[in-house]
Amino acid sequence: MTKLIAPVKKIPVYKVRKEALPARAMPDLVAVEEPLQIRIEWEGSGRWHEKSLYVTMRTPGNDFDLVMGFLLAEGIVQKLDHVLFMRYCRRVKETEEGNVVIVRLAPDTVCDLSHTDRNFLSNASCGVCGKSSIDAIYGRLAQKTIFTNSAISSEVIFQLSTFLDQEQTGFKYTGGLHAASLFDLSGKGLLIREDVGRHNALDKLLGAAFREGLLPSASRVVLLSGRVSFELVQKTAVAGVSVLAAIGAPSSLAIELAQKTGITLIGFLKSDRFNCYTYPERIHEVG
Repeated sequence: MTKLIAPVKKIPVYKVRKEALPARAMPDLVAVEEPLQIRIEWEGSGRWHEKSLYVTMRTPGNDFDLVMGFLLAEGIVQKLDHVLFMRYCRRVKETEEGNVVIVRLAPDTVCDLSHTDRNFLSNASCGVCGKSSIDAIYGRLAQKTIFTNSAISSEVIFQLSTFLDQEQTGFKYTGGLHAASLFDLSGKGLLIREDVGRHNALDKLLGAAFREGLLPSASRVVLLSGRVSFELVQKTAVAGVSVLAAIGAPSSLAIELAQKTGITLIGFLKSDRFNCYTYPERIHEVG
């Protein structure tokens, strides 16, 4: 049985306060960061192939959600039944136990990695690198433009961050985790996932939502705890989500991709204000 790794770790910390010297060590919790390697197996030319596909630094927990979200976002699989099963690898060193996931694709699933020329080797904050990679993603998303007549109330948007504040458990204890949350258009919180990496948190969320049948759907809202990069918009577009909101700022390329893919993009979200960058007509009292 695979030994799973805890998402937080207790360590001694010196919390120095000017009014309370000398400082002494006391136990505190920090977010765990560990590498996760994704390996895929698929059948072709009458035999099984195995490839080490991707390595990311992540917070352990919800690893299968992370893997599913990544595979869907990258177009390696298009449907849940393209994945036969996922499991932790048992043929690894003790130090790697719980850090290697094997994905076996269902028979007759076409495993085409030629759509991208970038190497799937990243750290927790890595995104798309290079103009050729961006052009390739634009091409893949050409048929992903989201059309919807659904609208959301600005009052609902104001309340989204409250859910994040209440449910982001790992951040409360460590201060070191990003979060991604899923809502319906009424503002009901459906799912939340946390990770040391922004991209991993969103992959975990989208993977869990696909596995639970909540996506793809244009009647969904994603909220991110940090800023919005190009790749986070790309992942949201693949999931068919029509509204992407964030506590932080979007980049110029993120705004451009949101416009092209039909996503209402919101940044600098607070309980009493936000900026809308694309498709404001989908928000009551805005467009």
